[in-house]
Amino acid sequence: MLSASGGPRLRLTRIQTALPPHRPAEERGAGPAPPPHQQQRERSAPAAPWGCGERPVPLPARPAVPSCPAAMAPMGIRLSPLGMAVFCLLGLGVLYHLYSGFLAGRFAFFMLSEPAAGGPETPRGSALAGAVDLRELLAVSVLAAVRGGEEVKRVREGNVLNAKAKGKTREGAEEQLTSGDLLSNRRMFYLLKGAFPAVQINSEERVDTADQETVSWDRSIPEDIKQKIQPKEVPAESVTVWIDPLDATQEYTEDLRQYVTTMVCVAVNGKPVIGVIHKPFSAYTAWAMVDGGSNIKARSSYNEKTPRIIVSRSHAGKVEQVARQTFGNKTVIIPAGGAGYKVLALLDVAEKNQEEADVYIHVTYIKKWDICAGNAVLRALGGHMTTLTGEEISYTGSDGNEGGLIASINMNHKALIEKLPDLEKTSHK
Repeated sequence: MLSASGGPRLRLTRIQTALPPHRPAEERGAGPAPPPHQQQRERSAPAAPWGCGERPVPLPARPAVPSCPAAMAPMGIRLSPLGMAVFCLLGLGVLYHLYSGFLAGRFAFFMLSEPAAGGPETPRGSALAGAVDLRELLAVSVLAAVRGGEEVKRVREGNVLNAKAKGKTREGAEEQLTSGDLLSNRRMFYLLKGAFPAVQINSEERVDTADQETVSWDRSIPEDIKQKIQPKEVPAESVTVWIDPLDATQEYTEDLRQYVTTMVCVAVNGKPVIGVIHKPFSAYTAWAMVDGGSNIKARSSYNEKTPRIIVSRSHAGKVEQVARQTFGNKTVIIPAGGAGYKVLALLDVAEKNQEEADVYIHVTYIKKWDICAGNAVLRALGGHMTTLTGEEISYTGSDGNEGGLIASINMNHKALIEKLPDLEKTSHK
């Protein structure tokens, strides 16, 4: 249709929604009609914005149901029972997904902790679990003694000892300190500490943290140790390692190289169980583990009637007098340097510069790092090292042994002690 001006003419049509006729509540199936006073309140109440031409029908109150969708009621959202079931199933699915991811992560961690077939052997000792594998500790101890020995040999052959006095013994003898002591100590200490950080390490020389160096262990175990020693774990807190970076320092300064050794000992609950004695200038290494194995053995025979007794060079005269009174004038006294060398003298060592003896006696105060490795080696081979009164030496607590010592193997150790009662008195002079 066109307007008078010639333009299009719009026709507006008012559309009204036809509302159904009002029916009483009884006809709609909602029960009997409310009383007149309630009907009056409903007529006076403002109409709800339903947009359908009806007033909301009052519903009977329902008890509150503690469910996830119930929390949506204040927001005006209502779910049917089917919707509630779907919503809860979705929630369970999310929880299952999260928990299955956690289990998968735990399983992956477990698989990574297992050694791969044909790959490098994973260390059995766990820092988190606080366990130490004694076979691994033996392997590192051997390596530490050898590495320390390399420093000892290099300093001596380069004649750069830089020797100085660090004090005196109880007998008044001057104690020497050299660059060989310090460099060997640093190499041995940090190698052991890096491999077993939870283990207590006692050393003859003080460790200067300013000179700390990183010395790593590649986790390899020598074949002879693998063949003779089985893995054995012990709590880390029960382990104490004693290291002597240079035994026989006095002889070292005098260039008496055959007496010099580097030593590592492992004690568990105070008892020596691993001993390593290394001779730097001949590259000879002896090791043994109690209830395990060793690369050294005892000799085939020993002389109990007139034994050859090896003693320290500094007090050979004191022992010689008592020994001759006990065993006769034919008793041989062998003065020697270094506790490690003296223990090797009791064993089967195929070296031309190694003397042989039947008994090792020391009558004065001695430090535990000097004797722990030898004690462990003798114990592993069935021998004995005790105080002069026959007491076992404990490698916990103080670093000194007050009661002297007597060491033997394949001999009646108790009978030897009973023959030398006066030596115990001498040890306290």
